[in-house]
Amino acid sequence: MKCQSKNPAYFHPMKPNPSTSRSRRSVLTKGAAAFAGMQFLDFPVFGQDAPGNKINLAGIGIGGMGKANLRQCSGENIGALCDVDERHSAKVRAKYPDANFYVNYQEMLDGEKDLDGVVIATPDHTHAVVTQAAMDKGLHVYTQKPLTRTVHEARVITEMAAKKPDIQTQMGNQGRSSNSIRQLKEWIEAGAIGNVTEVRAWTDRPVGGQWYSTFPITGRPEEEIEVPPFLDWDTWIGPASYRPFHTVYHPHTWRAFYDFGTGPLGDMGCHILDPAFYALDLGAPDTVEATSTHWEEKVSAETYPRATRVRYQFPARNGKPAVTLNWSDGRLLPYRPPGVTNDVKLPASGALFIGDEGVILHGSHGASGLKLLPEEKNRKFQANRPPETIPRVQGGHEKDWIRACKDGKPASSNFSYGGALTEMVLLGVLAIRVPNQRLEWDAKAMRFTNHEGANELISPPYREGWELKG
Repeated sequence: MKCQSKNPAYFHPMKPNPSTSRSRRSVLTKGAAAFAGMQFLDFPVFGQDAPGNKINLAGIGIGGMGKANLRQCSGENIGALCDVDERHSAKVRAKYPDANFYVNYQEMLDGEKDLDGVVIATPDHTHAVVTQAAMDKGLHVYTQKPLTRTVHEARVITEMAAKKPDIQTQMGNQGRSSNSIRQLKEWIEAGAIGNVTEVRAWTDRPVGGQWYSTFPITGRPEEEIEVPPFLDWDTWIGPASYRPFHTVYHPHTWRAFYDFGTGPLGDMGCHILDPAFYALDLGAPDTVEATSTHWEEKVSAETYPRATRVRYQFPARNGKPAVTLNWSDGRLLPYRPPGVTNDVKLPASGALFIGDEGVILHGSHGASGLKLLPEEKNRKFQANRPPETIPRVQGGHEKDWIRACKDGKPASSNFSYGGALTEMVLLGVLAIRVPNQRLEWDAKAMRFTNHEGANELISPPYREGWELKG
């Protein structure tokens, strides 16, 4: 794992203050006299008998979504913070003045001996290497969606987590912990709309969404801009092929570039397609194909399109019929199926489940705004809704992970689930780069059986020194 830089000064943490440096032993042994005279604990004690019942957490990538994730971990000990951009992360560091700050995640993982878990919210292209490094240290891991940037990475991280069952994991698709996604599955299993054979899902991104900001349409910038003194660009690049710094990449618009992000489908698919993946037990598709607005070679070689359509075909499974899943983005709304009249307003992001006895509409995260159509059918159904059969998550998505860290029972989007969802989503992302080709997927062999060019995108090369293990 690379931990050196062209400018080594960037890789040294701000010197920890001995008076504020956190220790697992000091945290977990508060009040230890009440425990039969024990003075020290050589292992973490969680649950109702734990002194303080807190765990020691670190945040890696704290300038964007990471700050919101950490805020949801309130009540735990935030002992270390890490970000390659000292200016972008300054406000978050100010909220946790006792936390040690690092610029390089590997130095933080090596230097902090008392951590229990880490929250990772770096750009997509570094999710896998940072997550693997944390799991190598035996730490519980919360990683933002999509879990990885590539299909190969998703499989590696999923299999690694399976071999380390004591490590509690969670992917940051918050809707997976919602009541509505469980309610949707209960409706489907109760036969609310009969056999579901099609899902139409969409998002307005990249046109909407702050993280796209000025979505690039001109390909890779040609001019070079001096790296600002507060940014460690070499570490930001991580496993991607090195390129000069430019403000179009950092801090926001990296999502648009193949080397760093996964575009609208990778960004929002783990939210919007999660309900279908869960309620319909989709698993891996047989085929996937895509078309887009791309037409200029220098643009299509670098960035995701302004709008796409992707089609997945899933086989019959677990007594359920085969399903066609159609995705669109860039404000391309789906065609209206029977039962969805013109006066039904479609949300900016959402999905339609089409069954032989009706339609279910939901919004973006976790099947929000769940509604059965047509309206008359919805009124009758609501008067006699099926009972709750699926346990609900208490406290939200991050709290669900913290609960898992303490009691050892897997969180709702643990990597067994989150990794498989990510892999499915990323197959569509990959198809966008091989437009107008019907790709036949062999999930067991992890390869396309009819397109070698597409196979080359499953596991693209890593920059030397940053390779993923496995």
